[in-house]
Amino acid sequence: MLGSLTMRAMHWQPTRRRLLQAGGASALAASCATPQPAPSPSERRIRLGVSTYSYWHFKEVKYPIEKVIDHAAGLGFDGVEILHRQMKEETAGYMNGLKRRAWDAGLDLIMLSIHQDFVDPSEAKRQEAIDHTKHCIDLAHQMGIPAIRLNTGRWGTIRSFDDLMAANGKEPTLEGYTNEDAIGWCVDSIRQCLPHAAEAGVVMALENHWGLSTSVDVLLRIHREVGDPWLGINMDTGNYVGDPYAQMEQLAPHANIVQAKTYPGGGVWYTLDLDYPRIAGILREAGFQGYVSLEMEGEAPAEEAVAESYKVLREAFG
Repeated sequence: MLGSLTMRAMHWQPTRRRLLQAGGASALAASCATPQPAPSPSERRIRLGVSTYSYWHFKEVKYPIEKVIDHAAGLGFDGVEILHRQMKEETAGYMNGLKRRAWDAGLDLIMLSIHQDFVDPSEAKRQEAIDHTKHCIDLAHQMGIPAIRLNTGRWGTIRSFDDLMAANGKEPTLEGYTNEDAIGWCVDSIRQCLPHAAEAGVVMALENHWGLSTSVDVLLRIHREVGDPWLGINMDTGNYVGDPYAQMEQLAPHANIVQAKTYPGGGVWYTLDLDYPRIAGILREAGFQGYVSLEMEGEAPAEEAVAESYKVLREAFG
C-alpha cells in the first residue's frame, strides 16, 4: 500500500517541464484576458502591388498578364493590378485562369484599370461609357477583384496625348459648353453605375487622370457630390500640375488605393523625381491602409525597372 502511494506521489510530482507549461498557459490566459492594442496605421506594413501596364506601355505586342503575375510574385509584391486593355480576352476560362494563377502565387488581384469617358455632350455616348463601366464591373467581379479604376474623361479638343501633356493636362471646352456641364455629366453617369457596383461589391476608384480630373478640386467635388461608399479615390502620384505633394495631401484622406509612378531610364511622356519617403509619410498621416500599386513608366527594360522600383517603394513604405 505504501509503495503504491509513493509511486502516485512520484507520478504527480511537478517537473520543470510541467511548471513551464503551466506558466505558459497562465501567460496565454493573461494575454487573452487583456486585449492587445491594434497597431496604428503608421505601424502597419503597407502592401505593394504592380500594374500589368508597367510591363507593356501599349506596345504592339501585349505583355502576358500571366508573366506579370509570376514575376511580381518572385519579387515579393503582394498584389497585381490588371489593365483591362492588356487582357488577351474576356472569356470566363481566361479570367478564371488569371484568378487561379494569382491565388497559387499568393497574390491578390487588386484593381482592374479601365478606360471610359463621361465628358461628352452626347447622351448616347455617355450611355456607352456607363454600359462599358458596368461591363468592367462584371469582369472585376468574375476575377474576384474588389475595385476598378475610373476616369472622369476629357473634352478631346486636344487630340494627341503628347500635346495634352505639353498643355499641362488642360484643354479648352467644346464650344457652347463649360466645365460645369462636364462635372454634371460625370456625377450623373457615376450615379447610374452605383447600383451595379454595390450589387457586385466592386468599388469604383476615381483617378486624377488628366482631362477634367487634372484639377484635384474638381475630382474631390465629383467624389463629394456623388457621396456614396461605392465611389472611392485612386490617388496617382504622377498626374499633377504644380506642387504634387500639396495636392496629394488633399487626396490622401479620401484615397482607397494609390498608383505610384516611377521612371527608370526616363519617362515615356515625362519624368518626375518623386520623394517616396515623403509620400509614404503623407499617406500614413492620412491613415491610409490600402494598396500602393506600382506604375513603372520608364523606358528601361520592364522586368529590371520593375525590380528596381519595387526596392524603392518597399524601402519607403516598409
